[in-house]
Amino acid sequence: MMNFRLFRLAFAALAPAAALFLVAHEAPAQSLPATPAPAVSASPSPAPGASPAPVASPAPAASPPASPSPAPAAQAPAPVQTADPFGEPINLEGKKVVVAKGSANWDTAFDTLIDSLKALSTMLDKQGIKPAGNPMIVYTSTDDTGFTYLAEIPVEQEPKNLPKGMSMGQSPDGKALKFVHRGSYDNMDNTYEAITNHLDEKKLEAKDMFIEEYITDPLKTAEDKLVINVYVPLK
Repeated sequence: MMNFRLFRLAFAALAPAAALFLVAHEAPAQSLPATPAPAVSASPSPAPGASPAPVASPAPAASPPASPSPAPAAQAPAPVQTADPFGEPINLEGKKVVVAKGSANWDTAFDTLIDSLKALSTMLDKQGIKPAGNPMIVYTSTDDTGFTYLAEIPVEQEPKNLPKGMSMGQSPDGKALKFVHRGSYDNMDNTYEAITNHLDEKKLEAKDMFIEEYITDPLKTAEDKLVINVYVPLK
């Protein structure tokens, strides 16, 4: 996430230079002393009997200015985008999921989560099992340095011979609030801060977990284009 303090310091350092640039370009140009025009000697009188110089023909009249081009037709306004849900009450339904447990620190959080989802997806591909829903991350505990989680992918067919660290389970169910995050994972803290403020304002008490459902495929989507539903189960 951008360090706004450093950004403002850099902007302050650029301000004096910008002011000098504007003064230099906005000051009126000094007029240079006019150079005297060279004296023109008088032309000698024409010799007697000489024919007078021909008079120049007048220049043809300028053609009338072209008529202005018609203004381009106004474009239709862009369709209004409906606002994403923020704190929408929802009832989560438990689904059969294949699960990979893990833990991570905040510095490498996204990479660790992607590795777990990739391992689950690869295992399902090898067994010819198609996911029955979007991949999810269920955060089971957090602290200042990191967190523990369950990476989950819904399935209808149960895989065989699950590798070590994987198991079958059920996704969380019950009453929850739905929020939507758009953009990179690094900006998720802004979304969670808004969620916390919403819970405090509504005086709602959440369970000690939260769920992220990846609407866009995190294995194929650019990180700044992610769309993630955040579910906060309520007590």
